[in-house]
Amino acid sequence: MKTNAELQKDVQDAIKWEPLLNSAEIGVIVKDGIITLTGTVDSYAKKLQAEHATKNVSGVKILVEDIEVKLPDPRSKTDVEIAGEIIAAFNANSIIPQEKISVKVENGWVDLDGEVSWDYIRDIIENAIKYLPGVKGIYNNIIINPEIQNTVEKSDIEKALDRSSIDNSNISVTVSGTTVTLTGMVHTWHQKEEAGRIAWKTPGIQDVKNELTVDYEYDL
Repeated sequence: MKTNAELQKDVQDAIKWEPLLNSAEIGVIVKDGIITLTGTVDSYAKKLQAEHATKNVSGVKILVEDIEVKLPDPRSKTDVEIAGEIIAAFNANSIIPQEKISVKVENGWVDLDGEVSWDYIRDIIENAIKYLPGVKGIYNNIIINPEIQNTVEKSDIEKALDRSSIDNSNISVTVSGTTVTLTGMVHTWHQKEEAGRIAWKTPGIQDVKNELTVDYEYDL
């Protein structure tokens, strides 16, 4: 178990441990597993890295992210320039179905809309642009419309969780049509996200509702 002060130090140390963030001014506020990150960074990549580093710390239950991306003037780009780089990034990746995706850029923020057949393709699309210079943030509104019209089987998801390194003894899986809901408790945020990724790999799935909570007790 950790006190709030111990968890705060662990998160601060995890952020400083990342080479990309060792000089970043990121504030960490902690209360009973709820972590609030504040401050300003000069790239969207640093914002994402701070979130990732925090989620991997044992004891983090909920992350409230309030980091602002403020690009230095030499790195600032117009929305037209950012749009051009997004097109180039899409052209360089044959997996991305450009005809099914629409993109809007406004003040450095990118809106992604459209549909793809698998969640991993949605991730590939976001990963292709999230480190581009000038991007301040991404709204990924792409939906999943599976080409495979399989019946989603609860037992298949449970077996996949059993094969993983996750302690899934307290995870419940329910299936309603093409939607999977995960409820129960895991011990870390990483396990929560990994359980969601495993569920998303189910053929025929359209949505995953990851309602898992992180079970961790804190010293007063």
